[in-house]
Amino acid sequence: MNLGLPELLVIFLVVLLVFGAKRLPELAKSFGKAIQSFKKGMKDVTDEVSSSEEELSEKKEEDK
Repeated sequence: MNLGLPELLVIFLVVLLVFGAKRLPELAKSFGKAIQSFKKGMKDVTDEVSSSEEELSEKKEEDK
């Protein structure tokens, strides 16, 4: 699903009509913070899985 320029313009205009020009920067800032928080959460989960895998592999080596 590729969004071209016409589709993006329509989406922008709808957002502009719904939220208004004054709230658009605030909305963009909130959206950016949400994306940043999501990425941090994904990194935390990835780190947790990696550390669990390392612990399991170390335990298997000790059992041998």
